[in-house]
Amino acid sequence: MLKVAIQGERGSYSEAAALGYFGNARIITCETFEDAFDSVGSSADCAFVPIENSIEGIVTQVCDLLLKKKLMVFGEGRLRIRHCLIANRGVSIKDIKTVYSHPQALAQSRKYLERLGVELIPFSDTAKGVMMIKEKRMMDAAGVASAYAAELYGMRILRKNLESHGSNTTRFFAISDRETHKEKKPGPGMKSSIGIITKNVPGSLYRALGCLAENGVDITYLQSRPVHGKPNKTAFYMECEGSTEGHDFKAALDGLEKHAESIKKIGSYRESGALLNR
Repeated sequence: MLKVAIQGERGSYSEAAALGYFGNARIITCETFEDAFDSVGSSADCAFVPIENSIEGIVTQVCDLLLKKKLMVFGEGRLRIRHCLIANRGVSIKDIKTVYSHPQALAQSRKYLERLGVELIPFSDTAKGVMMIKEKRMMDAAGVASAYAAELYGMRILRKNLESHGSNTTRFFAISDRETHKEKKPGPGMKSSIGIITKNVPGSLYRALGCLAENGVDITYLQSRPVHGKPNKTAFYMECEGSTEGHDFKAALDGLEKHAESIKKIGSYRESGALLNR
């Protein structure tokens, strides 16, 4: 059985997304994103991590790890996020004084939670907050997590669809260190992620981006990130249409080498589809 590492506990959105993407898989839970990356090739065959939320934007920790670690993206999927207010059985909404969840889940549900007049307490993981409330039998607290988490831990859903935006979606990457997981063949619906550090001369980024444009490679996402330990350097994470094995993309990368100090091919993969939310 395929072993898939995620950041977070059982019942998290990451687990739901991983099972929606891979189907039958053994989930390896990790405390941090870096732990999930580092588990690939040892305790896990691959990892499934969030890269972007439609409301909160890029997951910077994951972006930095993609630029830093020797792993590749081989797949992508999108999960519709539906937050629920979850408490122990016998607890009603009027009993709630504190709500625990991941900071992004709290921010995405803030409009509803502010109307309750409760204290919001950030937690490392949505499902972990629910698990703690159950273990400690907290009768004046609730968590914001998925319906799957409520089912898994035998908790009560007090309210569904807390999110302020109805189109709340998180995009996930499947990452691996195995050659067999590479998806590079050109074709419809292909995307590629690359990372570059430009040379420290005026106009280097402009010229680098021009190499992609001149060869018909469309940049769909561009994010600058600091290079840790090198205060005068900036890395750029890009997502582009097409495969790095395509003729035009290869020509663009050849031109890019003149203006970049380093280039990292992070992966080519199929454009994402919707994942079944458990």
